Amino acid sequence: MGGTSRRVVLGGAAAGMGVMAASGAWGADHPVARTSAGRVRGYLDGGVTVFRGVRYGADTGPRRFQPPVPPAPWRGVADAQAYGPACPQPGREANQGEDCLFLNVWTPGLDAARRPVMVYFHGGAYSTGSGSSPLYDGARLARRGDVVVVTVNHRLNAFGYAYLARLVPDLADSGNAGQLDLILALRWVRDNIAGLGGDPSRVLVFGQSGGGAKIATLMATPAAAGLFHRAATMSGQQVTASGPLNAHQRTLAFLDALKLKPEQAAALRTLPAQRLVEAQAARDPILPFGGVYFGPVLDERSLRRHPFYPDAPPQSARIPMIIGNTHDETRAFLGNDETNFTVGWDGLAAKLIPNMRVDISPELVIAEYRRLYPHYSPSDVLFAATTASRSWRGAIIEAELRALQGSPAYVYQLDFRSPDEGGRLGAFHTLDIPLVFDNVAAPRARTGDGPDARRTAAAMSGAFIALAHTGDPNHAALPRWEPYTLPRRQTMIFDGRPRMADDPRGAERALFAKVPYVQPGT
Repeated sequence: MGGTSRRVVLGGAAAGMGVMAASGAWGADHPVARTSAGRVRGYLDGGVTVFRGVRYGADTGPRRFQPPVPPAPWRGVADAQAYGPACPQPGREANQGEDCLFLNVWTPGLDAARRPVMVYFHGGAYSTGSGSSPLYDGARLARRGDVVVVTVNHRLNAFGYAYLARLVPDLADSGNAGQLDLILALRWVRDNIAGLGGDPSRVLVFGQSGGGAKIATLMATPAAAGLFHRAATMSGQQVTASGPLNAHQRTLAFLDALKLKPEQAAALRTLPAQRLVEAQAARDPILPFGGVYFGPVLDERSLRRHPFYPDAPPQSARIPMIIGNTHDETRAFLGNDETNFTVGWDGLAAKLIPNMRVDISPELVIAEYRRLYPHYSPSDVLFAATTASRSWRGAIIEAELRALQGSPAYVYQLDFRSPDEGGRLGAFHTLDIPLVFDNVAAPRARTGDGPDARRTAAAMSGAFIALAHTGDPNHAALPRWEPYTLPRRQTMIFDGRPRMADDPRGAERALFAKVPYVQPGT
């Protein structure tokens, strides 16, 4: 397949089975672990053993759009010191290829300690990203919490979520192939993590943005039942999946961009990968907010109900869950347009209309925000109203439904502000990632490395670690974190010194509760 290559990398354990024979010359600085498919050689990072690019699934290139399968066993010892490729995608990921089913492990010890396991699913909606960002480096989290950290690559965008069932019957699972990859990764954790110092009966899945949405979807996916025992979502929610008819319309738009007729859909199996990446820029026929949206599909096979509609998924009722958001989510999306900081009252309605993503009078919204916050500028209203009407809505819905179900949900709001650009970006989307990973000094963390950043990182990473250990996020650096109940809506505010609040931004919540929430894709 031409275009973006299906690269074979030795750092992806036994990719192409180009393995290195075991050799004593490597020494104790390069520990070897055994997995169900073969042995892998990692390295030490400050007392933490690291395995990068461990293969958990076979090359998906020859099986494009099909469910994943485990890798073939290999002989010898595979070098696991470099990240594996990310799924083909637009953007900045340099190392891409369809052979992308790799994961990475950070463990305090290859022993029988049976530590909690924290499995991170990356963001980037369902379209971009990988598990190899420096912000996701798990060494500090593993050391701080005595936990095993795992990050995962899987199929994205059209490769993982193009719904072809109505056009190519033997590709009936294509709309959720990316989710099936994640399930295969969790099965790998179940079967292998004890040999890497982990406890397969205490697995926390956590993820930000699209990673959180993937988790919300897995909570309603029967094949994922029993594979994880705690969950934490950060600015990522999935109330509804794509319906099969909408997903079909999206596939037709994708085919049209490739100049293929519906009856030619089978040709997608062999087109160069780069052509598939480029065609995703076609306009989405359902939600006109950008390129074609690819995400989980209500296909009545892997996914037989919407993740959080009409209620919280019963199969996950006993799983304790953190649900969080940042106070200024959309400053990440809209902050690159300087006019959003200089907009006046006269131009504000026109800015709000395409960016709230719900059908509500912008004049009503502006009037209410001016009443609630008379000191706000038009720019402040723009960012606040778009945040409250978009991803925060989904987080509230999930928390409310968990409360109605009687299931534990611990809700947070990040108020800690980035010092970047004079603080004007506030607590923007993604800012909680380096705080939860305790990586505030990492490149591109954008938190700064000052006392407040460190205190907030200790509080947030400690809460996630505590949830992994015990199913309860409370720890010594926090006031008592109460589960979310109605009507109080207890919420932990993370901002230098954490505090609890009941129904923060309640008037904003009530304003947008009067109109239906539209799941735009995360």
